[in-house]
Amino acid sequence: MAGIWKIVLTLLGLLVLCSQLLEGAEEDPAATSKCTDFQTTTWYLGENKLQIRYLIFTSRNRNCASIVSGGSIEEIQATNFNSSLDTKVIVLGYRALGKKPSWIDDLVLALLNGAEVNVLVVDWLYGASSVYSVVVQNSQELSVDISIVINNLIALGSTQESFHFIGVSLGAHVAGFVGSIFGGKLGRITGLDAAGPMFTKASTDMCLDPSDALFVEAIHTDMDIFRYMICDHMRAVQLYISSITNPCPLLAFPRQSYEDFVTGKCINCDHPFGGSCPRIGLLRNGGITVNPLPKEEVFMLTTDAPPFCAHHILVDLHVSQLRSSSRIQVTLKSKGVTQSYSQVKLQKGVTGSKMVMAHSTMLCKIDSIELKNTGTRFYRKDEINIVKICISEVPSDRKESLCIENIELKEGNPWSHDFVNLCN
Repeated sequence: MAGIWKIVLTLLGLLVLCSQLLEGAEEDPAATSKCTDFQTTTWYLGENKLQIRYLIFTSRNRNCASIVSGGSIEEIQATNFNSSLDTKVIVLGYRALGKKPSWIDDLVLALLNGAEVNVLVVDWLYGASSVYSVVVQNSQELSVDISIVINNLIALGSTQESFHFIGVSLGAHVAGFVGSIFGGKLGRITGLDAAGPMFTKASTDMCLDPSDALFVEAIHTDMDIFRYMICDHMRAVQLYISSITNPCPLLAFPRQSYEDFVTGKCINCDHPFGGSCPRIGLLRNGGITVNPLPKEEVFMLTTDAPPFCAHHILVDLHVSQLRSSSRIQVTLKSKGVTQSYSQVKLQKGVTGSKMVMAHSTMLCKIDSIELKNTGTRFYRKDEINIVKICISEVPSDRKESLCIENIELKEGNPWSHDFVNLCN
């Protein structure tokens, strides 16, 4: 047993030595003149010191970051930073395993390809890779440090309005805190799956809030509890990257609740957005043209794979009165793409039901619809008499619809109907 412990201690000693050598190499001035990547952390030894570096990317060094350790004016002047351009500031969140996020490089390149901008990436992996409560404490100190760098960039000619913070998980609240330091005068903050633990009951000056910038958008994705607990939050980031790199829009619709949205209750963007549905991406104010900007919850559906953009298809179903509750599985098919399906709930005594589905093509490219009587788990599936079923694309001011009438949907016998392609 003593021999085993000797081996373990020897290995730990080698790990410490390698870690120190790596840290020493990062501090070598000669090393910083080359392409610089994120710091490497020693999370397994409990490192939690807040060591902050800033990586600057521009169109002149798209794949090779310039490092700014202290954020001084002299350091910034030695980079390709252009104060006449807008600046995107990326702030990562809690990193349980102390690793560089896999999405960073893709997001940087997407932003540089999307517009002529500076991209400033905040590398605080050391402080982001400890016990979560410690990381939250570190984030407050980080916010102050970032604000000092922003002030130096302003001294070099940038304006407060030119800064757009993109914060992921805990980084969203860091962005909000920086915004509050500047009195809400920064141009824009995008929060991607803002962290919940220790922030759900926090005061507005300690978490992301609509008053933290001239335009604030918080994008939340629906993910399971395990992905939430480890703060992976990959879907929100991938949605945002896709919104920049792909032409198809990721539109959202205002509703009082998600339930109202998916059940198709008057889905349009007339109020309060004046007909311009907000969207994820780089459009000014998210594509919202009304002034002042409304504070609204909006909802969208996505497909399950890139580019994620979905056409929202409203299924409007009318049936004869049922003796018991039931369900109908609706499947939409388009040539060359994966089919989409969902369940319509039918309540006893209710003759109408609506549901919004996400489909990868527009209405006119839907080739067929299939209906299946799935009933309920414990009861016999009664025959369902469908008086009329219509599918249309939202927002609801679009007048086109495809309708079929008088369908007898029997147990175990799926029903399908082919449409003529109506696209011009």
